[in-house]
Amino acid sequence: MTFKPYRTFAATLLALLLSLPAFALSLDDAKTQGLIGERSTGYLGVVTTSPSADVTRLVQQVNAKRRELYQQKAASAGVSVEVMELRTGQRLQERTPAGEYIQDANGRWVRK
Repeated sequence: MTFKPYRTFAATLLALLLSLPAFALSLDDAKTQGLIGERSTGYLGVVTTSPSADVTRLVQQVNAKRRELYQQKAASAGVSVEVMELRTGQRLQERTPAGEYIQDANGRWVRK
């Protein structure tokens, strides 16, 4: 089975966007405000040292959805979940707009 990275990535992003419930704080707002950022592992992380309950809940819920999608996509692509996480994490960080946070290889949060 051939791995089609662009289709898989696009399908994963679309599914993530469609599966997000309404939050008091949206994912885009939280990223723009510097409260959360993209980790290289394909999951969101909390940037702020004192996150609100809404921020923590948002990160947990989005990451749970991502984990589920990564497992499905990895199985259909014939790769490990870890490979899917890292590939998607790299793409998400590459596509993160300037001014938002990503976590570098040393675990530090940096503005892109």
